[in-house]
Amino acid sequence: MREKWTTANMPDQRGRVAVVTGANTGLGYETAKALAEHGASVVLAVRDVHKGGQAAARMTGDVTVQALDLTSLDSVRTAAASLRSRLDRIDLLINNAGVMYTPKQITQDGFEMQFGTNHLGHFALTGLLLDLMLPVPGSRVVTVSSTGHRIRAAIHFDDLQWERSYSRAGAYGQSKLANLMFTYELQRRLATHGTTVAVAAHPGLSSTELTRNSPAPLRLPLTWLAPLITQTPAMGALPTLRAATDPAVLGGQYYGPGGRNEVKGHPRLVTSSPQSYEAAIQQRLWALSEDLTGVQFPIAESHQSPFPSESATTT
Repeated sequence: MREKWTTANMPDQRGRVAVVTGANTGLGYETAKALAEHGASVVLAVRDVHKGGQAAARMTGDVTVQALDLTSLDSVRTAAASLRSRLDRIDLLINNAGVMYTPKQITQDGFEMQFGTNHLGHFALTGLLLDLMLPVPGSRVVTVSSTGHRIRAAIHFDDLQWERSYSRAGAYGQSKLANLMFTYELQRRLATHGTTVAVAAHPGLSSTELTRNSPAPLRLPLTWLAPLITQTPAMGALPTLRAATDPAVLGGQYYGPGGRNEVKGHPRLVTSSPQSYEAAIQQRLWALSEDLTGVQFPIAESHQSPFPSESATTT
């Protein structure tokens, strides 16, 4: 019988500083709330600071708000500079915010909206904050992916911004695959430092606002079926919380719900798609992401494997 990991298993987080993107609602809210309840000083990094303030007011503990719009690299740089002026360390960076199945749109920097928000914005933010984490023992970068990284997913280097044709599902899958490839390549580079690790998580199918952009033919069936096939945001946040706080977590691991097809259930160690582990694609995506964002990470390329030797099927 697998362990049913819950927030009751979380260690005391007092003395730790956590930055959570997209933390005013849904999974991000539940993640930040649990961290604050366990003693962490939590920064809600959100696009709408008014809604962020309302979310903070509903939480218990040391919770503050930071403006962050992941669709704008200028906003990402401004937010990073503000955090650097406020904080002398970061123990947890939770790259949670995201958009899903949006109509064809571009970010303020001309990137396809889902790729620009879900991957490039978080890539830039992580690179700009990482030197506040590298000296901190036990610090972690946790990036939230999705089972959608398996659906029509590839890194379309020949049309990365979907300028020739556009698929909502394909663009989402590309962005979530990029989240995993970023995590694995980041861990490869962090492995020689011995302090910070990179971990990924996914929430399964959770009842949040993320599906509001689903195509019209899917929205009504999803509404009817939601109580049967989805889990609450609090349950959906558990894989992220385990990746962020479980002392047994190793860099390069991936956590998701333990139920059938990883749709629902308590969090456990899972595996991602075979292509997500392809080092050559990870490295090509990393180099391209640095070029697109103009952000260089304070860690060198490494040829060390990012993956722990333990089996990825244990709990």
